[in-house]
Amino acid sequence: MLDFTVLTEAVIKGDIQTAVTETRSALDGGGNVQDILDNGLIAAMDEVGRRYSKGQVFIPEMFRSARTMQECMKQIRPLFEKSDVVSKGIVVIGTVKQDIHDIGKNLVAMMMEGGGFTVYDLGVEVAPDKFARKAQKMGADIVAMSALLTTTMVAMRETIEALQQEGIRDKVKVMIGGAPVTDDFARQINADAYAADAGSAVIEARRLLGIL
Repeated sequence: MLDFTVLTEAVIKGDIQTAVTETRSALDGGGNVQDILDNGLIAAMDEVGRRYSKGQVFIPEMFRSARTMQECMKQIRPLFEKSDVVSKGIVVIGTVKQDIHDIGKNLVAMMMEGGGFTVYDLGVEVAPDKFARKAQKMGADIVAMSALLTTTMVAMRETIEALQQEGIRDKVKVMIGGAPVTDDFARQINADAYAADAGSAVIEARRLLGIL
């Protein structure tokens, strides 16, 4: 089994050049794509999330690590089909309608991808029916919504209603987050989970899907 120590440390530090070189070296050396993903990239992003939760790293560092991971993913993604890489789950994510804030959403999307999930980012100002249609089309396991304004939080409830109208609410888990969002609000609108930050979003996603 290949040693991914240098790769994981490079991703954690946000060292794109070293991380990409190590990824390429592992592939050229016959490394299994699933192993590189699980034991290199995902392991690194899990550690970043752990350090963030303990206050050892902050949002700028998380962004650098996530961007480094994405550059590495560019090296291995073309090989996914050939290697039968197993996704942890399908996530449809976006900022709700009438809300254009995307920094937090973008970080969650990157951390989700770093956690091994297949992510479809719908962007900002996403209408409830668009969430529902995309979730239906892609067979989503999770719909993740972000809102930064209290006035746009109502769209989260509307999106859950749209999932019900689409006939898939019982097939998809709903996760919500954003500055004004709370765990209590998640319960009020019958969402399945509330995530306070990008690191906890990955943990909650795994919990919802029963992934240890």
